Amino acid sequence: MSLSDDYLEYPKRAYGHDHAWFKWDMLRQRAPVQWPQGKRLAVWINVSLQHYPLDQQGVPFKVPNGMTMPYPDLRHYSLRDYGNRVGVFRVMAALAQAKLPATWAINAELAQINPWLVKRVAQEAGAEVVAHGWNMDTLFHNGMTPEEETQWLHRCRQLLSDVTGQSVTGWLSPARQQSWRTLELLADAGFAYCMDWVNDDMPYAVLPDRGGLHMMPLNTEIEDQFLMSNNLHSEDSWVQQVTDAVDFMLDEAAHLGSGRMLGISIHPWLVGQPHRVACLERVLAHLQAKPEVWVDTAQHILGHWREQQGPSRD
Repeated sequence: MSLSDDYLEYPKRAYGHDHAWFKWDMLRQRAPVQWPQGKRLAVWINVSLQHYPLDQQGVPFKVPNGMTMPYPDLRHYSLRDYGNRVGVFRVMAALAQAKLPATWAINAELAQINPWLVKRVAQEAGAEVVAHGWNMDTLFHNGMTPEEETQWLHRCRQLLSDVTGQSVTGWLSPARQQSWRTLELLADAGFAYCMDWVNDDMPYAVLPDRGGLHMMPLNTEIEDQFLMSNNLHSEDSWVQQVTDAVDFMLDEAAHLGSGRMLGISIHPWLVGQPHRVACLERVLAHLQAKPEVWVDTAQHILGHWREQQGPSRD
């Protein structure tokens, strides 16, 4: 039986990839990027402040590091809550001691439950607040209607803006879970960037024909939760892998003659533990000791990158 003439025809086939989420270009083929004061590596520290509901529903799946025992799973619930009661203040103290700003991805329900804490975090020097969904059990998925997703997006941003007084322009999905519509809805809602995808080492425009939304890839491989909680690596191994990444990207930037970017993701319920906070301090000291590293918020790094992009590339 012979194949029909149109068997190999595919309307979305194009050079590089077969979708319209973003334009195809290889990292080493892009125009060189220069960071302020000749810095070679732009780093933003993302601190995720999260609320895990005790009565987790697990739709469409149980979020990693959520409740795992029969209800009421008070052991895991109280461990996550430790980050918002104790660990967060150790993280803030470590950042303040190192004089480094942070980007804070915050579940909006936490701003409703504990507005004092969220206000306090937003008052830190250079702090930027990012919408991190409603809570760690409210995941975007294809079973939602567009109206439901849109309502959650606006509700989360509005509540965080009201509590912190900041104009919230960034988004990080709980568990980085999206529906097929999420990026379009973020663009329509006027968000400047999303941190869910991890397929690059630099910012890039998504849905370029729809608006000004960009992806700010937040590295998963060196995330404290991924390494220490999921992969069961030691605290010292986490420090080594983060500092190795920093040093490698500094060398790569020097070799290629173009700035590079790295997002470091941490969670107060993990690195805010008394036996781990010294490891966080070691990571921050490593950043502080590197004169070629520029540590700033995701918003400021994206803004500086966009200034250098021509109209055809942004």
